[in-house]
Amino acid sequence: MKRIKSFFQLALPAALLLFTVTLQSNCTFAGKSVKPDTLKKIITGADRIPLYFPYIKAKNIGMVVNQTSVIGTRQTTTVDSLLALGIKIKKIFGPEHGFRGNASNGAIVGDDVDAKTGLPVISLYGKHYKPTPADLKGLDLLVFDIQDVGARFYTYISTLHYVMEACAENNIELMVLDRPNPNGLTVDGPILDTAYASFVGMHRIPIAHGMTIAEYAQMINGEGWLGKGIKCKLKIIKMANYSHSTPYKLPVNPSPNLNTYQSILLYPSVCLFEGTTLSLGRGTMEPFQIVGHPSLKGKYSYSFKPVSIPGMSEDPPQKNMICYGIDLKNYNADSLRKTGKINLSWLIKMYSDFPDKPRFFNAYFTKLAGTEALRKQIEKGMTEQQIRKSWEPGLSRFKATRKKYLLYQ
Repeated sequence: MKRIKSFFQLALPAALLLFTVTLQSNCTFAGKSVKPDTLKKIITGADRIPLYFPYIKAKNIGMVVNQTSVIGTRQTTTVDSLLALGIKIKKIFGPEHGFRGNASNGAIVGDDVDAKTGLPVISLYGKHYKPTPADLKGLDLLVFDIQDVGARFYTYISTLHYVMEACAENNIELMVLDRPNPNGLTVDGPILDTAYASFVGMHRIPIAHGMTIAEYAQMINGEGWLGKGIKCKLKIIKMANYSHSTPYKLPVNPSPNLNTYQSILLYPSVCLFEGTTLSLGRGTMEPFQIVGHPSLKGKYSYSFKPVSIPGMSEDPPQKNMICYGIDLKNYNADSLRKTGKINLSWLIKMYSDFPDKPRFFNAYFTKLAGTEALRKQIEKGMTEQQIRKSWEPGLSRFKATRKKYLLYQ
């Protein structure tokens, strides 16, 4: 009787949190304040505890999570919430930036022990990207709960691929707690050429895929992208009140340098600058919202200086140099979300204005673009319209394939 009473003392507050609006009280969209009651009240998969608690309560669980894995308006971590309900979490698996989300981009993350829970934390961005049989030993189920932003080069979907593959190989089911895609309408860009596949682009998809993490998991399975065409046993906990057109302001930054709603909406368009010599604002508090280079002095009046910022960008491009370029902090980035297109005009113009064109692109650009064609097209002086035309019919084929796996309108 005491055990039953204890369970309800813990479960009732958590259940009440489920029906609380996950949006913040001071949301801003396209630079304008919006009252919460004018927005749909999205309930994430993680928030819908009654739907999955009975399924996981008797299992040994591994959690693939990071700092975005939170529940309710108090933003309690999924791990802490489920532990409080008596769920037997045995291991934590952390992606790029680590379980707590405080490692810089590209920084190797080691295995650790979580100071708060005492649980072992296995890095999936250190010695290996894919859980080993030893990592999975003793687990009955893996739970994936990570916030994505809808871009091919954002590495959480690559982590999803390797987790699914490891689960399939070791006969372990994967539960995906679904979360919104803030760029859910944007399906655009060149289709990846698999000759340039890497951890920042594994599959034949465009730069912006317009899918939630659970929809994407279904596509990985359905299109046979796992090794030897194996299938992962999936259990998906859908969201409530979500559609791809619903604006969504993330309650927690998905990574250290995507620190605003503006940067998240700009990210699919401007991340290509990471494959150039220009600074994309890493080393400032406005990354992915400003772009520039010292060589552009005199052509652009806006300036900024990247510096080392521990936990964000410790050795950013053009460190300690005054860069001149464009300021997109007040650009109507919500227009990109609504039109479902990325913006190539900034990249084309800044290449045109750059004085030393052979130094503009670096080798990383091809990995980000997923093809050599885009660099060559820009170097030839092709217009954005001409470049977009070359994305067909591949882009239309992807859109047709995507529809098979959508869980939401």
